[in-house]
Amino acid sequence: MNRRDWLLLSVSALVLPSCGRQIKARHEVSYNFQHGETAKLIDGLAYAPKDAPMAVKRAIQAANRLQGKPYKWGGGHARLNDDGYDCSGAVSYVLREAGLMQGQMPSSGFFNYGKRGEGRWITIYVRPGHVFMTIAGLRFDTGWGANRTGPKWLTKTRPGKGHVMRHPSGL
Repeated sequence: MNRRDWLLLSVSALVLPSCGRQIKARHEVSYNFQHGETAKLIDGLAYAPKDAPMAVKRAIQAANRLQGKPYKWGGGHARLNDDGYDCSGAVSYVLREAGLMQGQMPSSGFFNYGKRGEGRWITIYVRPGHVFMTIAGLRFDTGWGANRTGPKWLTKTRPGKGHVMRHPSGL
């Protein structure tokens, strides 16, 4: 771990106690397709609902570009357009390409991203050491534990308990 990463982790440890005011997920994160409301997954690529906001469509397009990239610890941080991504690098890439943030941040930075709670179109799920997101109801994740396979769309239900929910303002 380099000095910058250590400093970011140290600062995030000071921020985490304020998570008491955060809104925590209480349920599993599940995909349930609803025509016109959720993204459709076809052959590994997501398609936005016709009436989704443009930022949501851009986020889905960005996440589609990361399909098939491997999991790479630190990927997407030193190089914004990398050959592999970790969880926070992938979420940062999607939000940046959608025009919803600048630069990138480690997973702990997402405790303070956007607004508290679940979003209508995009929700960020963050806990110490991991972050993933849903876009138009479809989960975009790098996996967790021993199942870190790289950024991809996933329809399998995953635990949400222990994650704080955040969302981009207005979405």
